Amino acid sequence: MDLQAQIQLLIDNAPKDGLTPQFVSAIAPALEAIASSLRHSQYYILQNLEEGWVLTTLSNRTNPELEKRVIYAFPTIQDVSRTLSAGLDPVIFTPIMVTHLLFQLMALDPVDSIVFFETSSTTSNMVEIKRADLQELVQQNLQKSRLHNPIPPDFA
Repeated sequence: MDLQAQIQLLIDNAPKDGLTPQFVSAIAPALEAIASSLRHSQYYILQNLEEGWVLTTLSNRTNPELEKRVIYAFPTIQDVSRTLSAGLDPVIFTPIMVTHLLFQLMALDPVDSIVFFETSSTTSNMVEIKRADLQELVQQNLQKSRLHNPIPPDFA
């Protein structure tokens, strides 16, 4: 599904409260700009059996106290299977459209970034999208559209 169709699906599925579809339309350019910089229109993420996203905590090698929580997004289901390690709790591989991943990232407080693996069969080509950067770009779009409300915490 192309990015425009994904955005339209987000708008169509937004609550009909008079504000949310307008809000999604206003932030669509931000979502589309970031999504168009990625190679795939959908990615696979790991979810636990309760359908919560599986977070990975990464520590800085030189300063172990610095941590960030990321979600990995894989281009194919085979890539997910290759990277799973033994002993991981049971998980579900879920395909999610790239614009929907970005949209949900805005509201995922415990998540600092999504790491998108861009090339199948390798983990060396990846793009990290930071939640803070996405939120800043969204705020810029809201200001341009004259919707000056901050991003609601329960939006996505």
